[in-house]
Amino acid sequence: MSKLVYLIPLFPLLGFLINGLGRKSLSKSLIGIIGSGAILASFVVSVLVFFDVKANGASVITLFNFISVKSLVIPFAFQVDQLSALFLLIITGIGFLIHLYSTAYMHEEEPQHFGRYFAYLNLFVFSMLLLVLGANYVIMFIGWEGVGLCSYLLIGFWFKNNDYNYAAKKAFVMNRIGDLGFLLAVFWLIFKLGTATYSDVFAQVGNLSAFDISAITLLLFIGAMGKSAQIPLYTWLPDAMAGPTPVSALIHAATMVTAGIYMIARSNILYTMAPSTQTVVAIVGLATAIFAATIAIKQNDIKKVLAYSTVSQLGYMFLGLGVGAYTGAVFHVMTHAFFKALLFLGAGSVIHAMHHEQDIRKMGGLKKFMPITHITFLLACLAIAGIPPFSGFFSKDEILMAALAKNPIYYYVGLGGALMTAFYMFRLYTLTFLGGFRGTHEQEHHLHESPSAMTIPLIVLAILSVIGGWVGIPELFAKDSHSLEHFLAPIFAGSTAIAGQHHLEASQEWTYLIVSTLLIVAVIVYAVSSYKKYQPTIEENTGIAKVLENKWYVDELYDAVVVNPLNALGGFFKNIVEKNVIDASVNGVGKLVGYGSRQLRLIQSGQVGNYLLIMVLAIVVFVLVWFNDITIMYYLNRFFKMA
Repeated sequence: MSKLVYLIPLFPLLGFLINGLGRKSLSKSLIGIIGSGAILASFVVSVLVFFDVKANGASVITLFNFISVKSLVIPFAFQVDQLSALFLLIITGIGFLIHLYSTAYMHEEEPQHFGRYFAYLNLFVFSMLLLVLGANYVIMFIGWEGVGLCSYLLIGFWFKNNDYNYAAKKAFVMNRIGDLGFLLAVFWLIFKLGTATYSDVFAQVGNLSAFDISAITLLLFIGAMGKSAQIPLYTWLPDAMAGPTPVSALIHAATMVTAGIYMIARSNILYTMAPSTQTVVAIVGLATAIFAATIAIKQNDIKKVLAYSTVSQLGYMFLGLGVGAYTGAVFHVMTHAFFKALLFLGAGSVIHAMHHEQDIRKMGGLKKFMPITHITFLLACLAIAGIPPFSGFFSKDEILMAALAKNPIYYYVGLGGALMTAFYMFRLYTLTFLGGFRGTHEQEHHLHESPSAMTIPLIVLAILSVIGGWVGIPELFAKDSHSLEHFLAPIFAGSTAIAGQHHLEASQEWTYLIVSTLLIVAVIVYAVSSYKKYQPTIEENTGIAKVLENKWYVDELYDAVVVNPLNALGGFFKNIVEKNVIDASVNGVGKLVGYGSRQLRLIQSGQVGNYLLIMVLAIVVFVLVWFNDITIMYYLNRFFKMA
C-alpha cells in the first residue's frame, strides 16, 4: 500500500489545478466538492498507508532523481514511516474538516474568488504533505517554501485591504529570515557529507565534528523559529489572522506552524548529539510559551487570543523537543491539532453569527443562541487547559514531567504558563458565551447556530479533543498504555539509546499531577467568576495591563529598530540614488540625444540653395581630406624607403 503514497499529495495538487484553472467557470458547489473531495481522498489513502506502516514498517519510495551532479545524488523520494504516517493523518484529516467547514463559511464569496480560495487551500495541503513525506532535506525544503508561499496567498486573500496585504508580506518576510538558516544547514550537510538524505545523514553523523553538529542544528532551529513562530520570529503569526478564519485553523492546527516541530523531530539524532542546541531549544520554547501567554491574557479580539495561544503551545512543543521528549512534543502536535482547529472553527462560527464582529467585549450570552458551538468550544477550552481526561491533559503532562526530570526550573515555569493558559482561555469562553449579550439589538436579533457544514466539523473535532489523548496514556495509569510511544519508538530509538531515559518516581509524578490539576481548576473557577458579570467600561488599561494589551510593544520595537531604518534606507536609494544618479544618467542620455536631434533637424530647411551649399562644402571637405591622406601616405612611404 505504501507504493501508492504518491497519490496522497497528488490529489490536492489536482484539486489546486482544477479549481485554479476553472474558478471562473465552475459552480460553487462543484468547487467545494472538488476541493474537499481531493483532501478526503488523500485522507483515505493516508489511513491505508498508516495501517500498512503499522503492520510492515517503514519504506522509502523513490520516484526519480531530482538532482544528479557527479557524486551528489538527491532523489525525489518519499519516506513512509511512523512519523510521516502520523502527520499524514493529522494534515489530511484536519484539513478535510476545514475544507468542509469552508464550503459554508466562504459561501458569500464570488464564484471566482471561491474557486481561488479552494485552489490555494489545496495547494497549502499539498505543500505540507510534500514537506512531511520528503525523504531528504531538499524535498522537505520545497514543501517548506510551498507552505510559506501559500500562507502569503491566504493571509492576503482579501487583497483589497492593504492591512491584510501588509500582514501577508510580514509573514512572508519573517519566514524568509528563518528559511535562510534552514538553507545554510542543508548546504553545510551536503558540503560535509555529500548527501541530504535522512538515512545517509544519520548513518554518517559520526563523521561530523561537535562544532558541525551544533552549527547545523542551530541553523535548522532558526528555520523552525520562523516557521513555528518562536521568539524573536513570532510576530507574523498573530497578524496572520487577517486571512479567513478557516485559513487560521489550517495554519495553526494542521500545517505550517507544525513544520518546525516535525523537522526537529525528524532530525532527533542530530539534536540529541548537540546538547547545547537542545538547551537553546528548550529555553527559547519555554520563553515563548510564557511570553505569548502573558499577551493572550489581555487581548480582546477572539482570533488574536487564539493566535497567541498557538504561539504559547508551540513553545511547549519546543520545550519537549529541547528536553528530549520527542514523543511528547509530537503527541502535543496531534492533540493541539484537534482542540486548536476546534477553537478556531468555533471562533469562526461565532464571527459568522455576529456578522464579522471579533471583539469579545461586545459578545456574551451566546450559549443560548449557539448550543453546538458553545458546547464544542467549551470542550476545546477544557482540553487546552489540561483538564483530565481531555486530550491536552496527557500531552501537556508528558512534556512537563519530562521537563521536571531534566530541570525543575523548566517545570515550574512551564506550569506557570499552563495556569495562564487556563485563565485566558476561560476568560475568552466566559466573555463570549456566558453572562448577558453585550452587542447591538440588530446583532442579537440575527444570532443563530451555524449551518451543518460548519457544525459537523465542530462535533468531530470535539470528540477528538476529548478522546484523542487516550492513545498516550502514561505508564502511571496503566502498564504499556502509551500506544503512541510504542508506535513512534523506531523513529526515536537512536536518540533514546544515546541520551537514555529520565523517569520520575510514580508517587512523585502523582503528586505533581494532582497539584497541577487542582491549580488549573482553581484558575478556571477564578476566571469564570471574574468575567461572568463583565460589563464594558470606557476606562483604559494602565500599567502592566496596558503593556500586555499592546503586546509588550514588540511590534513597535521592531518598527523602530528594523522596519523604519530599512524604509529610510530604501527612501534614500529611491529619492537620492535612483532619481538623482540612475534616473538622471539614463534620462540625461535621452535628453542629449533629443537635443542633438533637434539641432540636426535645423539642417533640413527645405531651401534648395542651402542644400547646394552644403553639397559643395561637403565636396570640398572630402577633397581636402582625400588630398591630405595622399600627401601623408607619400611622405610616410619616402621616409620608410630612406630608412
